[in-house]
Amino acid sequence: MYVIPAIDIKDGTCVRLQKGDYNTAEKVAEDPYVTAKSFKDMGAKYLHMVDLDGAKDGEMKNKELICDVAKSSGLRVDVGGGIRSMDAIEYYLTHGVNQVVLGSVAVKNPKLVTDAVRNFGDKIIVGIDAYKGYVKTEGWIDGSDIYYTELAKRMEAVGVEKFIFTDINRDGMQTGPNLVQLEALSNSVSADIIASGGISDITDIRDLMSLSIFGAICGKSIYAGSLDLKKAIKLTRG
Repeated sequence: MYVIPAIDIKDGTCVRLQKGDYNTAEKVAEDPYVTAKSFKDMGAKYLHMVDLDGAKDGEMKNKELICDVAKSSGLRVDVGGGIRSMDAIEYYLTHGVNQVVLGSVAVKNPKLVTDAVRNFGDKIIVGIDAYKGYVKTEGWIDGSDIYYTELAKRMEAVGVEKFIFTDINRDGMQTGPNLVQLEALSNSVSADIIASGGISDITDIRDLMSLSIFGAICGKSIYAGSLDLKKAIKLTRG
């Protein structure tokens, strides 16, 4: 399993939110370039980046900064937030980003996901963000009546090979990942699963390893110091 550190960008700075609430934005690092380099120095192979402004507004707000960090980091970077068109997908994939995460469009424009997978294959990840099991979109502002496992099945049927699952109720709270929902998702599809939301410490990492998933995205726990990234990577060998 890979431990994947996260950098969330709002107004050009590194922040973390609680449960996706933009009013809780807290600056957690001075410089995204230095932060990404520190993750690389600690042994990380992957980096998850989110354009929070883009997620809320439905367009790429911090694309230049994100692509610059991706190119300079030496890490395999995936990015999500505000990616709503094929042009946006192509922009990122031709400017240093390895994979793009499609979230809202999986619900609101599933044809785009189908076309993106046809054109870019495994460079497309679908992000499933759920509150009490039901998918939310547009920076977690809009609700839906789609259950998270049902969306995963639909997306796997069109060729998606990797999902990032976030339990919104736990995101940024360091209360532990939702192991029950993650296990249910893993049993529902054959695609790779990346856990996101609630990871607090090395015990949570061990718990996730028992599910045999692809990766675990860690943000708040790294910045707060409750999770030693270097030790976590050594434990998981990824």
